[in-house]
Amino acid sequence: MENIIGLKDLRKNLPDYEKKIASGATFLVLKKSKPIFRISPVFEQESEWEEAIDFTKMKKGGVAIEDLLKRL
Repeated sequence: MENIIGLKDLRKNLPDYEKKIASGATFLVLKKSKPIFRISPVFEQESEWEEAIDFTKMKKGGVAIEDLLKRL
């Protein structure tokens, strides 16, 4: 079931909504009574996501774009 919430309420209570979303809740967010976006949980499955690049393993000063493109 989708719940309707205001943007201001979302900002004010983000940690609470984060927990609800993590447990499966979906929210339609309104601003001035108009829908602006929907928040829903991401259900990760091994078959859906493929790691292309792990940026945490790159050297601190950056990496040349050529090296980055080779990894893709």
